[in-house]
Amino acid sequence: MAQRSDGQADAARVRHFRVAVSVDRRGRVTVPVPFDPDEAWEAKPRHHVAGAIAGCTMRGVIDKAPGGHAIVLGPSWTRGDHLTHGATVEVAIYPEGPQRGDLARDIAAALDASPEAGAFFDSLAQFYRNAYLRWIDATKRRPDQRPVRIAEVIRLLEDHQKQRPGT
Repeated sequence: MAQRSDGQADAARVRHFRVAVSVDRRGRVTVPVPFDPDEAWEAKPRHHVAGAIAGCTMRGVIDKAPGGHAIVLGPSWTRGDHLTHGATVEVAIYPEGPQRGDLARDIAAALDASPEAGAFFDSLAQFYRNAYLRWIDATKRRPDQRPVRIAEVIRLLEDHQKQRPGT
């Protein structure tokens, strides 16, 4: 699991590297990612990550960039000369939130059976993935409802719904 129940990162998934950052005219900081996140973790449309850059905690998304992958941070990262153009920084990042390999077998099987739902689930931010999983897990008193909720989640994901209506 990318993050243990105590909130700490699973060391096996953390990627450490040093890289020179660039800052554009609008103050956005681009942090090149020197590996393919699809190969390092698992293939998905968007990689939501957490970790630290230059000793400061961060959450972000790895995007495709010219020549590879990168994390783009907002202008607030350049305030106080925290990050400057060309600065070399230490980076430690890991996948944020529940990953496909961390899911209960029945949920993982349902996502595997519907590639469209699975791909959309993988692209969601941690908040939305956790909300769906909590709703499914809330069936402990009525286990007969678990497959019903899993089927409903798959249908909603196939319709590209980030969350259940009315939540």
